[in-house]
Amino acid sequence: MAITRDDVLRALEAVTIDAGGTTLPGSGRLSQVVVDPNSRVMFSILVDASEAERFEPVRRQAEGRVLQIPGVSGVFASLTSERGPAHPAQSTAAPRPVSPPPVAPPRPGAPPNQGPQIAGVRHIVAVASGKGGVGKSTTACNLALALQAQGLKVGLLDADIYGPSVPKLFGLTGKPTVVDNRAMEPMVGYGLKVMSIGFLIEPEAAMIWRGPMVQSAITQMLRDVIWGELDVLLVDMPPGTGDAQLTMAQATPLSGAVIVSTPQDLALIDARRGVTMFKKVAVPILGIVENMATFVCPNCGHASHIFGHGGARNEAQRLGVPFLGEVPLNMTIRETSDAGRPVVATDPEGPQARVYREIASALWANLSGAPAGRAAPKIVIE
Repeated sequence: MAITRDDVLRALEAVTIDAGGTTLPGSGRLSQVVVDPNSRVMFSILVDASEAERFEPVRRQAEGRVLQIPGVSGVFASLTSERGPAHPAQSTAAPRPVSPPPVAPPRPGAPPNQGPQIAGVRHIVAVASGKGGVGKSTTACNLALALQAQGLKVGLLDADIYGPSVPKLFGLTGKPTVVDNRAMEPMVGYGLKVMSIGFLIEPEAAMIWRGPMVQSAITQMLRDVIWGELDVLLVDMPPGTGDAQLTMAQATPLSGAVIVSTPQDLALIDARRGVTMFKKVAVPILGIVENMATFVCPNCGHASHIFGHGGARNEAQRLGVPFLGEVPLNMTIRETSDAGRPVVATDPEGPQARVYREIASALWANLSGAPAGRAAPKIVIE
């Protein structure tokens, strides 16, 4: 039998948020409830940043109630925050959708949003790009493996909800093990702990999700996964500057971000937007990587700058952020990525792996000088 929104709301009527017995659906804090074709339920609960700790038990109770509905295959529930009264007026009106608030630069002296730490994770780093097609996921995958090769404990979260690539890049199939109907064990590829929305959906499924659903999915993959002890958790972000980036910046203590771009002017325009977005939400830029920098013909050895050359290096200098290095446009990288055999893992002494190791060394040097578990900033509406 198909699960309906009304089924979910009836289950949530048993969840109260205060001593007066106000129900979650009647509180005005509940977002639109969405049930996908695979009987997964998504919703978020609106709270003030100062209420996050108090409402975490409410969130978990709500998840538990919905999981008890026969036929429900999973629940994505998260806490979201926007500027407003600490305690919104109680209402018996129908739940209103929660839209992501617009971003404004942090005001001097404004209190930060103390995003809760992820137990055991020392640094969380976003690997982002302003546009798609620049090789961000391939870069994130090989950077994670290169950091691991330095003896660090590393995890990789594929937060690209609309186009998850990490399962393909690692050649991983199957679904994560669920512990106690709540937490998920990450998959393991080449010794690396990996989580992706791609493990939870059919390979050809189209993710037609609105903002609150994206926020809920990313939050659950971050916080309801048993990551264990990690020195670095790399997060492969979706391209652009939308809901996913705001969720990461607002709710997660990011140590910094890495921007991936090709050298061409068209890609650099969008890379600038990525740098600007992270700066506005007070996330340090750990460096820029120039991908597909140079193509060397395997037959004659002639070097061609198909997408230009040096653009990302010049842009990093202009913006006053570190430049981490160049990755060539190389057939070996493409072939190993498509085969689910990342070049850093399968040819660790080769020239392509050496490039990623050098970039990883520069990244770790910059990261080691950054504060671990930086408190996430509060996103406010001016």
